[in-house]
Amino acid sequence: MSATPAPVADAADTPSQSQSQPDAPTGADRRRAPLVLRNRAFGAVWLGQVLTQAAVRMFQVGVSWWIVAYAVPEAQGLASGLFMAVCTLPAVALAPVVAGAVARCAHRSVLRTAAAVAGAASAALALWAYGGGLPLTTVYAAGLALATCQAFFDPCLTTSVPELVDDADIETATGFELSTQSLAGLSGALLGALTVDRAGVAGLAAGCAAAYLGAAVLVASARFRTLADDGADAADGAAVPAAPARRRPLTRILAELPSVRRILICFTAANLFTAAVFVVIPLYTRSVLSGGGGTVALLEASLGTGALVGAFTGSRVPGRPTVAGAWCLGLMALALALPGLFAQRPVVAACLAVVGWCAGAVSVRFVALFQRMVPTADKPGFFAVMQAVLGASLPVASLVFGSAGDLVSPQTLCLVQGAGLLPAACALALLGSRTPGPGAAAPAGGER
Repeated sequence: MSATPAPVADAADTPSQSQSQPDAPTGADRRRAPLVLRNRAFGAVWLGQVLTQAAVRMFQVGVSWWIVAYAVPEAQGLASGLFMAVCTLPAVALAPVVAGAVARCAHRSVLRTAAAVAGAASAALALWAYGGGLPLTTVYAAGLALATCQAFFDPCLTTSVPELVDDADIETATGFELSTQSLAGLSGALLGALTVDRAGVAGLAAGCAAAYLGAAVLVASARFRTLADDGADAADGAAVPAAPARRRPLTRILAELPSVRRILICFTAANLFTAAVFVVIPLYTRSVLSGGGGTVALLEASLGTGALVGAFTGSRVPGRPTVAGAWCLGLMALALALPGLFAQRPVVAACLAVVGWCAGAVSVRFVALFQRMVPTADKPGFFAVMQAVLGASLPVASLVFGSAGDLVSPQTLCLVQGAGLLPAACALALLGSRTPGPGAAAPAGGER
């Protein structure tokens, strides 16, 4: 599959193709070494994504626990739900802006700028918090700023995968890339609530600033390929530059990909219930398990560990993506509902690990499928649209389940989550006969 052309911003951001692979491995090295080791450019960018997503997840988990346990005496569910809703808005509202920036600007510039701006915002919040008198609205604004930077970072990295790896490594690279959410959930969960218990919001923001700035340095050190057509000039053998990609309206991209559109609708509906887990966990910990930051860390780490395993094993799940996805959503529904019936800490942790595994496995199968089904020129717009469509349900889920958490038991919310996933699982199963398998996907010409 050919890669998406990236416009040239400056010489530093567009090294020659011969410079982009200074560490080309031998055949034996290629068989032995993992992708992140034998491709140093991809490894650096991937580690940068781990740091950025870990930072934003640590901030969200930490602030959610801070709101429930320390900052808000009443209506804690609404306050934490509103915070999570604020953190999910940028990916939805800024989709056209993100798509334009990713298509127009050098990808390395977009990635390092997003990480650097997020680092500066986190550092400013840390200084304010150390000075004392930190308003709740300021924390909300910081969450909005970090989420905005991440809304640029994630789809840009997904679009950049063909610029960092060979076509044969795309699915492996996708697995590594999607595993960052799992690593972020794991590390952010372990550090977020515990950091707030020990160092407050000031320590939390300082840790996020260090992670973001480290990511900016890693991305700046990576070399991206200058993409060109496969052909060469017959006279002198020089590569012929690719023609500028023809940009199309974001709505038309999905209109011409009916199978992809139906899949995204199914997962958007599913996200109305799965995304609520991030609001339910702090409420469940405080009111049902009577735990503290350590319990929040355990539950979030179980979710992240399961997602990490799912990201690396998702490609081994048998069956067509839609069929495998439907089974995974059904299993996830059961795992989300069980804590509503059994309120033991080990049971809840095990169920969240299963939920995480299902989410990680499904993500790998479908994003790898989309990498091959979506025309190359449409990828910058498509991945921004994908993030927006899937994220459209997150603010609604956060507000609805957060508000409901002030009225009903978190155990009831767990049962509602499980029941709500079943229709989405059934709808995805019905799409099985309409969606091509991975081997049938047409990468450059849209759906056939």
